[in-house]
Amino acid sequence: MHREVLAWFKENQRDLPWRKSTPWGVMMSEFMLQQTPVNRVLPIWKEWITRWPTPKDLASAKKSDVLKAWGRLGYPRRAIRLHEAATIITRDYNNKVPATLEELRQLPGVGEYTAAAIVAFAHKKRSLVLDVNIRRFYARVLDGQEFPSLHITNHERQSRIALIPDDAHTWAAATMELGALICTASKPLCESCPISSLCLWRANGYPPSEIKKKSAQKWYGTDRQCRGVIIEHLRGHPKATKKQLQKLWTDHSQIERCISSLIEDQLIEKKNAHYALVD
Repeated sequence: MHREVLAWFKENQRDLPWRKSTPWGVMMSEFMLQQTPVNRVLPIWKEWITRWPTPKDLASAKKSDVLKAWGRLGYPRRAIRLHEAATIITRDYNNKVPATLEELRQLPGVGEYTAAAIVAFAHKKRSLVLDVNIRRFYARVLDGQEFPSLHITNHERQSRIALIPDDAHTWAAATMELGALICTASKPLCESCPISSLCLWRANGYPPSEIKKKSAQKWYGTDRQCRGVIIEHLRGHPKATKKQLQKLWTDHSQIERCISSLIEDQLIEKKNAHYALVD
């Protein structure tokens, strides 16, 4: 399995610029790729790595400029967390991205997966990387299941750790790529899979999963959309009154609630009678 997957990856891997970047470039990409597809991340990542090529560069930027540069990637709190992490890296780690799971997990916005991905892809060290694509790949090939459980268990972690070869970081990238391009959630391209003959799910006749997938989150009319409308307006306008913001949304009670939550999340601030992106 290792031989076939790694050979496939060598021939078919996408030319993603952060793969040839610095540890900071990798870390930046991991923050941006959380719940956001590659094609939307690419242009923003290229702008950021040019504008802020080191943690110190980003740490010295105003938060309002960071939020503006985040564009329409969504979940703008990620941008603020990355800015906060850059500040800590600059202050405590001599402007170098930490290389251990323990240190990385102490940074804002860095959870189990992100820490493991940075260790693997930024520092080329051994770690257990389990994103949704890798978990689905393992579940099908080894467990004969269409989808993995909704939450990672200790049993899953331990069984997957045992499968990591010496070339751990390449293996993580290869299995992630195979899951993203071939072993997809719907309509997997089994005829193009390098290890289809080893896949237990295929051998069992593709039994449908008994695990109920998380229902897709609604967008239209939600607080999340409303918050996005406010942030987008303030990106294009240095300041706005409450009356101006209320014109953006029909439900005034909802927009007031969203203004309050954005202030609480330190994404916007009130200056006298106006609202603006946080500095």
